[in-house]
Amino acid sequence: MKRTVMALTTLALAGALAACASSDGVKVEDAKPPVLSTPAATAPPGKAIQDAERDRGIPSKPDAATRAKYIRALEAISPAIVNGKEDRAVSRGRDTCGTVHSFPKDHAKQVDITRQRFSGAREFTTAQAEQILAAVRTHLCPKK
Repeated sequence: MKRTVMALTTLALAGALAACASSDGVKVEDAKPPVLSTPAATAPPGKAIQDAERDRGIPSKPDAATRAKYIRALEAISPAIVNGKEDRAVSRGRDTCGTVHSFPKDHAKQVDITRQRFSGAREFTTAQAEQILAAVRTHLCPKK
């Protein structure tokens, strides 16, 4: 994103310099840089990220009550899933919603990716991954 903004700024400055160097009688103080109207230049960074996540099926962060229900559901499956790292569990759950969005008709793939995503120092079984996926879909994924 920074590179895009830098490139657009460089182009704007180059355009302003070219206008200054022209021999068409335009005074330097009358020259105006081109107006950039690309989404990267006009959208706030947070909004652009939210839009990109939404397009990939990743929901916004849950409210406190929803988050608490989700964490309780995961801990009921296995305390090792959350293991004191609630933010990580929520992030992985939101990403799992993206997987559901990307592979809506391939439940086996959803389960396998969920198992891989939530496994770390401890591997989870396919049955546990099924339960994790159900908790994610119940608490985090938007209803479709």
